Amino acid sequence: MKKRRRNIVFAQLEITSVADKGYGMARHEGKVVFVEKTIPGDIVDAQIQKNKSDYAMGYPIVFHKKSSLRVDAFCEHFGTCGGCTWQNIDYKTQLLFKKQLVEDAFRRIGKVMDISIIPDVLASPYEKYYRNKLEFTFSDSRWLMPEEMDIAVEGKNRNALGFHIPKKFDKILDIKHCYLQPALSNEIRLALKSYGLIHELEFYNLRTHEGFLRNVIIRNTADNQIMVIVIVAKNEMELIQKLMKHLQFTFPEITSLYYVVNSKVNDTIYDQEMHHFSGEEFIIEQIENIKYRLGPKSFFQTNTEQAKNLYSIAITMADLKKEDLVYDLYTGLGSIALLMADKCKQVVGVETVPTAVEDAIENAKLNGIENCTFICGNMDKMFDAAFVETHGKPDVIITDPPRAGMHKDVVNQILQMEPRRIVYVSCNPATQARDIQLLSEKYRVSKLQPIDMFPHTFHIENIALLEKII
Repeated sequence: MKKRRRNIVFAQLEITSVADKGYGMARHEGKVVFVEKTIPGDIVDAQIQKNKSDYAMGYPIVFHKKSSLRVDAFCEHFGTCGGCTWQNIDYKTQLLFKKQLVEDAFRRIGKVMDISIIPDVLASPYEKYYRNKLEFTFSDSRWLMPEEMDIAVEGKNRNALGFHIPKKFDKILDIKHCYLQPALSNEIRLALKSYGLIHELEFYNLRTHEGFLRNVIIRNTADNQIMVIVIVAKNEMELIQKLMKHLQFTFPEITSLYYVVNSKVNDTIYDQEMHHFSGEEFIIEQIENIKYRLGPKSFFQTNTEQAKNLYSIAITMADLKKEDLVYDLYTGLGSIALLMADKCKQVVGVETVPTAVEDAIENAKLNGIENCTFICGNMDKMFDAAFVETHGKPDVIITDPPRAGMHKDVVNQILQMEPRRIVYVSCNPATQARDIQLLSEKYRVSKLQPIDMFPHTFHIENIALLEKII
């Protein structure tokens, strides 16, 4: 017999600070309580979903008081779309909260007691239209708004092209206007949806995995080059050709046009063939004097203008000498490696994703850079003493791992290598602080710089400079 869940409500919770993943934090009878969709200054009753001995998690069911820090959201989709969850907080206040998240991680996990070394968060140059890549999903099961619940909504009216509803994998919020990417992205998305409706193309069903139109990815560069990748579920060439020609002639601004046929259950396309339909095969982004060739599978920081600042700060912290050998771990397509190549003797970039390494090698050729070597392999397995014997002992290490941070074996190998400096770029201060604590037997944190890559979200990037203890 299934155990019946108790209905637990904590009343009159005063939200006093922010916590990981953007939760508001309160206390109830000595227990820490994390409440989603709240901010400091709110007083709420919370429905508790998880109740442990030392903490609880829940969501607000009654607001007794709303924080004075709240502002009106500028997007009509706010509150339903899971994208910009801090849009109802003034931007300067968002930056203060993000700084608190970094301070908490380094005090609590990294055991860095002197948090005065953490400067203010570097604000994004743009608060809106800052992203250079978005993916939208077609669905025949549009998320219905509250005012639609009592009326019958069927057929074409259930079709949508937009974003996934949080915690509802099969429901898509139809997006009318998105403030994350420049205007042409909205126009292309709306035109695709309109074409699908007019020509009665089947929008994908995420439960039954039936339908034709599945996803669209739109990329752009700082100088307005546009790449569009349309993903369909069936290899019906007549439908594909007509759809792609419609896009080609409706939007001559599109620099590069691709389509993908993905008939798998999962929606990842990185194991699928990319069919080049028209225009250039690649778009070109430029930072300083380095050009980056971006294809449909390429990974690049999604806030280009802020990425320029991030890379500049990381390289400045590295304080490179002309005779230095630098390891660039988790190098991606060589974003940082290529920028610092003229400041040192040699760069060895290491990456687990084969297509990223291919991009890095091609980007080095594109820029005429000959002192960068890029190696593909599992970092946890190949990054060992034999690797150092082959490629040399690094003077400086740049590391930019995924959210999970570095594997403990990678951390241990860095301790054995003993580089002069480590510059640790992270999109997750908690795992960054954990790794830095593991490195603390030989390294001290001398500089930190939080950087806001994603305005109106709780996400925060952080750069740490570690110097060897003499």
